[in-house]
Amino acid sequence: MATSSPALREAQHDLETQANALSKLQKDIAKNHQVRKQYTIQLGENELVLKELELLSEDANVYKQIGPVLVKQDLAEANANVRKRIEYISGELKRLDGTLQDLEDKQNSKKDTLLKLQQKIQVLQAGKSKS
Repeated sequence: MATSSPALREAQHDLETQANALSKLQKDIAKNHQVRKQYTIQLGENELVLKELELLSEDANVYKQIGPVLVKQDLAEANANVRKRIEYISGELKRLDGTLQDLEDKQNSKKDTLLKLQQKIQVLQAGKSKS
């Protein structure tokens, strides 16, 4: 078999480009899952802290760790801070879910494109072998 036709070379180049793009999308999806996992863990921890704070009486001593030091904090302030943190983390999880859905849609599109390119290459190779 001599050199491949220009159409076949172009299709193979497109296939390689699309495969690289798919690989990048898959890495982005994996990174998204990792970040999402960290936020989910933080959300669980903060919800546990909130439950513990709700068990305390109004005059209980609450301390916040700032670096190596424990600083006394008002119970209402601690409660508000934890609620804000939970709200922030929940918002980030929603944002990550949206991003993940977008990435997965792009991944499915790339897979379809790759499949079509592979079929095109097969047709071109089959046509060349018949020549």
